[in-house]
Amino acid sequence: MKNVYDPQEIEARWQGFWEEHRTFRAPNPGEPDFDADQPKYYVLDMFPYPSGAGLHVGHPMGYIGSDIVTRKKRMEGFNVLHPMGYDAFGLPAEQYAIQTGQHPAKTTEVNVATYRRQLKLIGLSYDWSREFATSTPDYYRWTQWIFARLYDRGLAYQTEVPVWWCEGLKTVLSNEEVIGGRSERGDHPCVRRPLKQWMLKITAYADRLLDDLGDVDWPESVKTMQREWIGRSEGAEIEFAIADHEGETLKVFTTRPDTLYGATFMVVAPEHPLVAALVTDEQSKEVEAYVQGAAVKSDLERTDLAKDKTGVFLGAYGLNPMLDAGDPEARVPIYVADYVLMGYGTGAIMAVPAHDERDFEYAQKFGLPIRPVVRPVDGDASSEGCTSNDGVSVNSPAWDGMPTEKAKPRSIAVLEKRGCGAGKTTYRLRDWLFSRQRYWGEPFPVLHHADGSTSRVPDEALPVELPEMQDFAPPEDGSPPLSKATDWVNTTHPSTDEPVLRDTDTMPGWAGSCWYYLRFMDAHNDQEPFSHDAVRYWQNVDLYIGGTEHAVLHLLYARFWHKVLYDEGLVPTKEPFQKLFNQGMLTAYAYKDPTGRLVPVDEVEFDGDTAKSGGQELEQVIAKMSKSLRNVVNPDEVCKEYGVDTFRLYEMFMGPLSDSKPWNPRDVPGCRRFLDRVWRIFVDEDGTDPVRPQFAQADAPPSALEGDTLEVERALNRCLKRVDDAFKHFNFNTAIAAFMSFLNEAKPREAITRDQAERFVRALSPFAPHVSEELWSRLGHDESVARAPWPEVREEFLVEDQFELVVQILGKVRGRAQASKEASKDDLEEIARAAVAEKLDGREIVKTIVVPGRLVNFVVK
Repeated sequence: MKNVYDPQEIEARWQGFWEEHRTFRAPNPGEPDFDADQPKYYVLDMFPYPSGAGLHVGHPMGYIGSDIVTRKKRMEGFNVLHPMGYDAFGLPAEQYAIQTGQHPAKTTEVNVATYRRQLKLIGLSYDWSREFATSTPDYYRWTQWIFARLYDRGLAYQTEVPVWWCEGLKTVLSNEEVIGGRSERGDHPCVRRPLKQWMLKITAYADRLLDDLGDVDWPESVKTMQREWIGRSEGAEIEFAIADHEGETLKVFTTRPDTLYGATFMVVAPEHPLVAALVTDEQSKEVEAYVQGAAVKSDLERTDLAKDKTGVFLGAYGLNPMLDAGDPEARVPIYVADYVLMGYGTGAIMAVPAHDERDFEYAQKFGLPIRPVVRPVDGDASSEGCTSNDGVSVNSPAWDGMPTEKAKPRSIAVLEKRGCGAGKTTYRLRDWLFSRQRYWGEPFPVLHHADGSTSRVPDEALPVELPEMQDFAPPEDGSPPLSKATDWVNTTHPSTDEPVLRDTDTMPGWAGSCWYYLRFMDAHNDQEPFSHDAVRYWQNVDLYIGGTEHAVLHLLYARFWHKVLYDEGLVPTKEPFQKLFNQGMLTAYAYKDPTGRLVPVDEVEFDGDTAKSGGQELEQVIAKMSKSLRNVVNPDEVCKEYGVDTFRLYEMFMGPLSDSKPWNPRDVPGCRRFLDRVWRIFVDEDGTDPVRPQFAQADAPPSALEGDTLEVERALNRCLKRVDDAFKHFNFNTAIAAFMSFLNEAKPREAITRDQAERFVRALSPFAPHVSEELWSRLGHDESVARAPWPEVREEFLVEDQFELVVQILGKVRGRAQASKEASKDDLEEIARAAVAEKLDGREIVKTIVVPGRLVNFVVK
């Protein structure tokens, strides 16, 4: 038997073993090896989009973390579901198809193969029998089926909405895909334009999406982001009549109806439909130019509090409903300004500059009146500044003198009585734009009839498959690519044979990821998306791991779909992901020259620890891995040079899983040296036996442990305790440090027993599974260590029966000695005398102070 540690040979062999024996398969109810009494645990990674570049070393960090949890749970006796698949629809594959003519399915297939190879290389314990990609018809059939449930419940509808249109990509983009008025991909100019789109009525679930956040174990920061994104606000909707426009009104929403008397101007969004109707001839040219300029700005840019306030007067006035029409203060000028969004509230606001910071800045810039209507509880109202705090109403005849908490309901009651307003709850959350003018996405299972109505494709006629095409570029008129497949577009209704047209939009790239966690429960069911028995057993995801970049959109959309399926009686839980953990980002070192330019890594030379390029000293900085800086590290290369287990250990040893940290290639060899030491503890590299002779012998029972073996037992249990603690907050770096400390403390090597060695290997196996499998096998076990029991901490060995006794002479430390915690004062004095005998020689002791458990102090002449 080869006794030298050869990770490449060992790792390939054990990965073959796992695949052959289906070691990580999770049985479902009804399968022969299913055990109904075994508890379940469902661990899920946010599955990847398979890009052409494959994985770099940053991608597997969360995967390795979840794999460590998964392996420990199996050893604790759980039936663990840990699957992997691919979020395979996406714009990059379509853009590549337009450029090269290669079908996106082919590109995706090649990319998926690369990802699968790399994920298997890293030794991740996925149940590969459940693997799928969202872009195959046998998967998106059920995405369409779920859309049909939304359609039937009135939660899917078409309407004309302003969207980001990219002429260069010939498609609609989401807000997140547009930066500074240009597409994130390709840097093409984008403009807002109205387009008929499919929308999902996520707003119907706004309250439940908010309230049910209390039922999940998620980071509070993520919950806060979701709450702010939903943005529930209590207030009133108020109607302002428009001066000189009989019958025309402008509705605004406000959370502070008690400040209505302080409204000195109004602002409408550039997209507001009344802009064209209200603008005067004198103002039309300036307003038109302003509206066009706003069309190329993102919502983030428009609402940036730090940006300079802009706007144009429409030439029209609203009438404050609380003032007589003849009162000069009743006429409120109306401006158009881009900091007001059509998608929030009514797309119009009443501006109260005395009590809103943004309105205050706007009023100052444009010289508009500032009228205070709330004073501090202990103070006077002032027109010189702005306060948004609650207080007492002033200059407000209908509720003057009332504190804010009473003035709000009073103002709403007055407005309702006058018929010009009503209490209302509104949300920042908007309905979900669900259309894309692309080829590579799920076709909508919708048919358009000659009379303009729509119907959905019957369930039995699903999936609606994408047509085969050669040219994936959108037509010049900007219509979707699918419109060119005329034989596909023109079809007949499956039930009536009526001529109908297919919908030519496709769903957004992340539609399939809204429910993929459910498909993993029953991945190859061709009769339904998932069986009742499977979903009743697996329930929901116990641990979901992914980056914070998905904190809002993906998680919110998946929660929405899940609640719809709950209402349909298809899932037993209200929430899809019970516990969420966000791993940090893996960065890399980059180098900056004196001008601030980032220098590609391959142009950097090192003089000791000093980085240089072209004779100039460089500053080391932290940056994202990028092709331009040539600091992207491929895990294949690291695994080839050092081994997979070394790669896994280093990824976890860099710091807590939740932290972002830089990849440092200089630190990788340290983890390899650790594994070399582990190997030598077990195996005599110069011998021929599978393990050292001491590990082939039966052990004495734990109660008989003594001497060095007892100290090893204590060290091992300290290690196991630290490893267990590391799982509480995913601080796996401390677990690896505990393994390293144990090797330092477990001396002499001959004192380690077989039982201790086996427990160490079992604890190490989730972190370094390949070498652990090899050592476990060499110890004589036929079964995989992946199914061996997790080693328990033996608490009795965490209690030390000795302590370090400090010995002082005249209050100064002169020695130390080991003493029993049960030692009497006389015994401690005797031990202390022996420890400093030479220093006491010839000196008279006048007093001895003994502090049990701590020290002995000799007072001498």
